[in-house]
Amino acid sequence: MNNNEIKKILENSKTIAMIGVSSEKKGEDPKNLKRKPANVVMKYMQDFGYKVIPVNPFAKGETINGEVVVNDIEDIKIPVDIVDVFRPSKEAPGIAKKAVKIGSKVLWLQYGLHNEEAKKISEKSKIQYVSDKCIKQEYQKIFEKSNPVFPVLRN
Repeated sequence: MNNNEIKKILENSKTIAMIGVSSEKKGEDPKNLKRKPANVVMKYMQDFGYKVIPVNPFAKGETINGEVVVNDIEDIKIPVDIVDVFRPSKEAPGIAKKAVKIGSKVLWLQYGLHNEEAKKISEKSKIQYVSDKCIKQEYQKIFEKSNPVFPVLRN
């Protein structure tokens, strides 16, 4: 997937279902939560106007970054453009099947993740497949040059 294709995905997407956003563990310092990769990426994408729906069965009903956590992407009641995955690669085929079922346009596996079966499921259903790329880093790389006034992540 080249930069132009990724740019089109980011420009034409509004809603991201983010699988693997962390909830606060009992006794955990809340500051740790802000540093967890999925949570940092979620907040960043929200800051740039995306609606990000956190998906985590262990945190269902909690609120993370102002959004209520859902159990599963199939529980989301609005159209989803990107299913962004922060889970082990071996879980990707099952997630790909659900992404197809909900009509997502893109299956995005975060940095370090790739799965051939998930890629085949996506391509067969005409869903764009992105793997081994961080959506936040791609956004920065593509849009930072065109937007010199680049806000930093808020604490």
